[in-house]
Amino acid sequence: MNALENLKQSFSEFLINHFSLTPEQRRDIDFVINTDPQKAQFGDINCTVALQLAKQINKAPRDIAQAIITNFKHPFVTKIESAGPGFLNFHLTLAVFQSLSQDLFNQKHKFFKVENPLTRYNVEFVSANPTGPLHLGHGRGGIIGDTLTRVLKFLGYQVSAEHYINDAGAQMQKLGNSLKIRCQQELGHLVIMPEDAYQGQYLKDLAAQCIQEHGKAVLEKPNTFFIQYGYQHLLALLKTTLHEYGIEFDVWFSEQTLHGNKIKQALELLEKNGYLYHSEGALWFRSTYFGDDKDRVLKKADGEYTYAAADAAYLLAKAERGFNHLIIVLGQDHHSYPKRLEGIRKALDLDDVKLECIIYQLVSIKEGDQYLKLSKRAGRIIGLSDVTQTVGKDIARFFYLNRKADAHLDFDMDLALSKTDENPVYYLQYAYVRTKSILEKAQEHPGLQGITADDAQYLTDGEVLMLKKIIELKTLLATIATNHQVHLIAYYLLEVAHIFHNYYHHNRVIEPETIGQSRGRLLLTTLVKEQFERCLDLMGVSKPETM
Repeated sequence: MNALENLKQSFSEFLINHFSLTPEQRRDIDFVINTDPQKAQFGDINCTVALQLAKQINKAPRDIAQAIITNFKHPFVTKIESAGPGFLNFHLTLAVFQSLSQDLFNQKHKFFKVENPLTRYNVEFVSANPTGPLHLGHGRGGIIGDTLTRVLKFLGYQVSAEHYINDAGAQMQKLGNSLKIRCQQELGHLVIMPEDAYQGQYLKDLAAQCIQEHGKAVLEKPNTFFIQYGYQHLLALLKTTLHEYGIEFDVWFSEQTLHGNKIKQALELLEKNGYLYHSEGALWFRSTYFGDDKDRVLKKADGEYTYAAADAAYLLAKAERGFNHLIIVLGQDHHSYPKRLEGIRKALDLDDVKLECIIYQLVSIKEGDQYLKLSKRAGRIIGLSDVTQTVGKDIARFFYLNRKADAHLDFDMDLALSKTDENPVYYLQYAYVRTKSILEKAQEHPGLQGITADDAQYLTDGEVLMLKKIIELKTLLATIATNHQVHLIAYYLLEVAHIFHNYYHHNRVIEPETIGQSRGRLLLTTLVKEQFERCLDLMGVSKPETM
């Protein structure tokens, strides 16, 4: 338990005893570290407990605040002030931050982790049909799912990052038919591609490759050959694109494995629980019972299972694999899925399994004042691979991440390609390289070598703001684990960079004449460097040696 956690626990115990609270009543009390340099006068910790307790204990917020100021004493607190209708501002001793900096230096990642995490997460994202290249939207879903997975794993949870391969159903038949027609056209046959077939240039290229490998006799092969050939090559392309984008999955789950016993098992359970009925020759799920806008077909009149049937089997399979928290990242065109999936979860009696869906909005490519018309014929970027190859993995990932999921994203190509401080990735990486450069230069001075946790004794009030910002990550990551707003990491690290640049501008870190002061500032610089490394890794952005 670090110094702030010790303080918060002591304060919680005081509230319980002084106001006769139940643990539940004080459980959600906020205790927020103040990292705003413009509000430094409002102390180091801000708390709204007086406002929160007012209704519960039937007292005026200001009276509660005054009772706390009068009666709560702690060696870490120099004073407590009340502001407005009952806000509390705690001013802490410098020793608290010196102790915290020692913990940060000694514990490294452990400082930020969750104690005894029990939840087992399954995070499913991208999950694109293996029928064509990944597009712009997949890049956004990919960064949300991958960053969330990285955060949860970092905190210490058991997490499986999973890609659901939609390799069953009508789209696979369509892929095989489309590829065969492209092969016929490549060999000079006058065959017209149906309007509902896959029309992309990528199939023409794949057909040419297929003919090069198998010759003209390829047309004599059965339709299953074209399905498998297209599926295998396009899935390999999909994996390559994701790898270039910095995404690796723990599990690639094939939908085909659900067709058969697993779907039958799920339908039998839904039938047993009374949520299925037959109509017009089809089998239906009573989805409206759970708030959906209409009931959903699970099995068509021709005997073919629908996506909803596979979804039911997939949820059941995840639960049977031991996951108790399922997170699914979906594009805005799947806005109706959360209610449907939640209904299936309840109907399957998966009461011990939590299900959450993250819906992200559209992505547009912007160049200057113009939004690009997405067309490969016109040489415009249309896919995730095009983006990463044009601007690089780091910029692609950060630009996709640097906006909350439920807001439309404009991917600014001019800004992405710039090499100035206006480019946020350049700005962050430059700040990181600066910390490395300072620490390397310090090694030229014998008195500044071998920085240790003991150098925290040399920290002053001038380092407190930067230290508070570093410590804030612990609360931020816990928040992201709950609300899944992964863009907050990007916002946070930009603030870290800004505060550090400002600190560096006003404080000379290496002063051989003042060894103690310099060692304290080098300790802080070390902690900042480690924080950059930590957050850049969480975002999947590289850490350059030089710039």
